[in-house]
Order: sequence, then structure tokens, then C-alpha cells
Amino acid sequence: MALLTVENLQVSYGLIRAIKGVSFEVNEGEIVALIGANGAGKTTIMHALSNLIGKDAGTVHFADTDITHTPAHKLVPMGLAQVPEGRRIFQELTVAENLRLGAYTRKDKAEFNEMLEKMFERFPILKERRKQVAGTLSGGEQQMLAMSRALMSHPKLLLLDEPSMGLSPLYVNTIFDMIRQINEEGTTVLLVEQNAKKALSIADRAYVLEIGKIAKTGTGEELLSDDAIRRAYLGD
Repeated sequence: MALLTVENLQVSYGLIRAIKGVSFEVNEGEIVALIGANGAGKTTIMHALSNLIGKDAGTVHFADTDITHTPAHKLVPMGLAQVPEGRRIFQELTVAENLRLGAYTRKDKAEFNEMLEKMFERFPILKERRKQVAGTLSGGEQQMLAMSRALMSHPKLLLLDEPSMGLSPLYVNTIFDMIRQINEEGTTVLLVEQNAKKALSIADRAYVLEIGKIAKTGTGEELLSDDAIRRAYLGD
């Protein structure tokens, strides 16, 4: 069953058409990856899905609801949360304060405390540093915080934009392990990622984006073994 359906999405920056009629689906329970070179339009698609930028054409349906023009701030209560490229945590607030802001839609204190403990169990380093100013965390720790902040709203669909960007190989492995675990616990994931090999290794399905268009689609396993994909994106 499709949780997210995107049809004929078109987005422009001035006279430049960045997204040229993209259509795809994310089924409930899946990890779906969008891969492609820099400038292919991956982050533009994520911003358009969250209605952070306007669309020239196309429709977006989430959980059987048309959200094409739904204001961005109304999407989180509906069950859609995004971890943006560059993490975008609140640098001057503590770890705990960042997590509290992630749960702004949750009014039940017991439910909030339960979710907070769940995040601390998943990322023990955040519990150790819950009183620490977030801007002093390492890049990997900030990514954990950004993911945890989004998960505090208990989303049905988590949009992850370049979660491995700027991280050491050790943290990259940790983050991808966490993405797989989050998915296994019931959260559907749409993943935009420059590290195509890691993304395809955990993806149920993937779409290859080239200059604003879907060029190829398949399972993660199929694309990992595709010679053209390996040459273009995997360095083989």
C-alpha cells in the first residue's frame, strides 16, 4: 500500500526547470532511496514534498490525503517528518531542549517521557549529553540528535536528506544501522543519499535521479548489481 505517492512533480528555480515531471511511490514499511549525482535534484524533491518550496505542477498524496499545498507546519502532526540536509539542529539549545521541540505536537507528558527514553535507549550518547549545548556535539552526534528530534513526533514517514554527509566512516555505519532499525520498528523511510552504495544496501527499492528526471528504478539489490549504476555511482 502506497503511503506516499508523487505524480508529475515539477519544480523550477527562476527559468531553470530543476525537477522535470518526477513520479514515484513509497509503500508503507519500506526504505526507499533516491540516489543521483550532485545537482540531480534530490534535495529539491525533499523540499517540495515538505512544501518548503513551491511546485510548478504535480500532486503529492500522503496517507490517502492530498498534501500538495498543505502548509509545511501542518505536515508533522499528520505523520510526516524531515531530517534536513546539514542537520539544522538548534545549535544554542541543549540536547534535551532540541528533543522537546521535536515533540511539540505531543501534549501527553507521559507519552513524551516514553518517547524521550526511547531516543536515549537508541542513542545512549544523547542521554549522556542531554544537558550539553547541541552546537558543541560532533557531526555524528548532531546527526543522531537531528534524527531523534524528528522521531519524537512519532512519524509514519521519515524523510532523511543526506544523513551521512560530512561524517566519519564509523558514524556513517552507525547512522545506517540506525536507519535500518528505525524502519524495522515500523517507520517508513524515504532516503536521499550521496553515498549510493550504503543507501542501496539498506533500501527495499530505489530511484536513480538524473538531471531532474527518474532514469532508472529497481530494488536496492538490483541496482547494486547493475553495471551502469556501479560505474556511475559506486566507483566500480
